[in-house]
Amino acid sequence: METKVTVGIDISKNSFDVALPTTTKDSYRHLQFSNNAEGFKKFSAHLTPNSNCVMEASGVYYLQLASYLHQQGMIVSVVNPLTIKRFSQMRLMRTKTDKRDSAIIAEYGKVENPIEWKPRAEHMLQLQQLQALQDNFIGQSTRLKNQQEAFTESGIKNKIGAKILSKEIEHITKQIELVEEELTTITLAFHQDLFQRLQTIKGIGKRAAMTLILITDGFERFENSKQLCAYVGLSPRIFESGTSVKGKVKICKMGMARMRKLLYLCAMRARTCNKACKEMFERLTERGKNGKLALIAIANKLLRQAFVIGKSQMIYKEF
Repeated sequence: METKVTVGIDISKNSFDVALPTTTKDSYRHLQFSNNAEGFKKFSAHLTPNSNCVMEASGVYYLQLASYLHQQGMIVSVVNPLTIKRFSQMRLMRTKTDKRDSAIIAEYGKVENPIEWKPRAEHMLQLQQLQALQDNFIGQSTRLKNQQEAFTESGIKNKIGAKILSKEIEHITKQIELVEEELTTITLAFHQDLFQRLQTIKGIGKRAAMTLILITDGFERFENSKQLCAYVGLSPRIFESGTSVKGKVKICKMGMARMRKLLYLCAMRARTCNKACKEMFERLTERGKNGKLALIAIANKLLRQAFVIGKSQMIYKEF
């Protein structure tokens, strides 16, 4: 059996830098290629069947190269850039150049052996695009509503300005609703049973269920709930002494902000309607933990409950 050769790839919009291991231990040869079909072909000529190509999930720039390498039968791993950053910091690798970055990615791949990446199904890509569009519209709506409130609070009310703002808010609200309908239609077409079962968890609503399905690829992406919690970024970092919490409660920022926000809102509902979550909230607050910390713990519990439901054919039942 041939030894796996880990290749680090630092990718940007127009080019990608590669760290190819040499015969000397912990030494790499640096190459650069254009981020297009011609560059992909030239790069693949340097690979062998036992090459493991590791790259960061840099926006959308990695996608075409990752798909090309996968089609060529190569093992591909795509890693959260913040994970690479943390790995670099732990190893005191402070110098930042494209050449250095690709070597750090290669070292990470060699040490951590990240899971193999596979292209997402077409409907998942559609859901991903629609959620990004929805987030954009929600952001626009929030900004317009804040401006509308500022106009009102100032005491100076221009009728034309107020009318334009109202119409814009109405238009954006309608767009959000249209996107929500399409998200629901696609989710029901491919994941109806899972979508409905996730919503049997008290506190998990329609939007949270759809987002969970998307980020987990229908709960096929993660092997255990610990991996999922780490990906979402719901691992509390608490500075405490005894039963009191000192300083701010922080959660890991290496996950997905959208999912964390949704789960936090779900946790606020679950603390009153989900028996297990309600008991946890009461237990933590009685021990002196602050409310935010208790809600983060509930969000983590909801995520673990969702993982169990997602991986099984069960519905949620309280005992």
